[in-house]
Amino acid sequence: MNNIKSKFSIKDLENLSGIKAHTIRIWEKRYNLFEPNRTDTNIRYYSLASLQKILNISYLNSNGYKISKIANLKSEEVPLLVKEIAEQSDENVHAINLFKLAMINFDQALFYQTYNDLMNEFSFKDIFYTIFVPLLDKIGLLWQTDTITPAHEHFIVELIKQKILINTDNALSGFKHSDSDKTYVLFLPDNEVHELGLLYTNYEIINQGAHAIYLGQSVPIESLQYLLSQFENITFVSCFTVKPDKEHILKYIAEFDKNILSKSNSNLLISGRMTAYLQDITNPKIAAFKTTKEVLESL
Repeated sequence: MNNIKSKFSIKDLENLSGIKAHTIRIWEKRYNLFEPNRTDTNIRYYSLASLQKILNISYLNSNGYKISKIANLKSEEVPLLVKEIAEQSDENVHAINLFKLAMINFDQALFYQTYNDLMNEFSFKDIFYTIFVPLLDKIGLLWQTDTITPAHEHFIVELIKQKILINTDNALSGFKHSDSDKTYVLFLPDNEVHELGLLYTNYEIINQGAHAIYLGQSVPIESLQYLLSQFENITFVSCFTVKPDKEHILKYIAEFDKNILSKSNSNLLISGRMTAYLQDITNPKIAAFKTTKEVLESL
């Protein structure tokens, strides 16, 4: 395996495991759990094996094992105990840690193996909300702290996207149209490319037998007008993660209302980070939600 990142600072270990750097140093000195290396300029760094070990130790510690007991385990016993606990509990931390390792190593095989093991026990919906959503939240923080690069984030996001598309395809193969005349049009505004939440919403809508039209990233408002002549009862669904930004979001909403909502029987459902700037919207045709889950619960 070609590890793109094989040297980690103690701050990296803290960000990835959730264990404070001070605590890691204490464990290192008191229990000799890790053997950091040093660069030519005498800067300490940790190996991939150390990262995997701290993730396992963190998991055992959060499941009630004292560090003194963990320290007495043989190296080969630690991952076996982690696997045993993970199999006996409904904890998701172990799976998230495995996905982190897959991301750090750009290891598709580990991602697929972990995902397939989860699919043997859980529904895709459960995996998305209890594993992928917390994982993505954590990845955002890791990227902000320079623990990972944008390449790592893109790698894991694209793999998750593949799974959403595969499950959407499976839902379409057994598709049974509902009696409702409602059409859902899913799109992202200009310059918005964060589509995982919208892709999952599309999957859920199709899985429920509703008619969905998925338009994807960066769709201009004027491109949506044509749909008004084709469908009478449209619910537009979008996600504002970074665009439109807070300086332009109200202008965007006003334009959408003028060109789409005021000319039709349509409404607009929005989720995402930027909806924090829409709290004062009183238009009954517009509803803003913090999360994808809240949007789906409103349908």
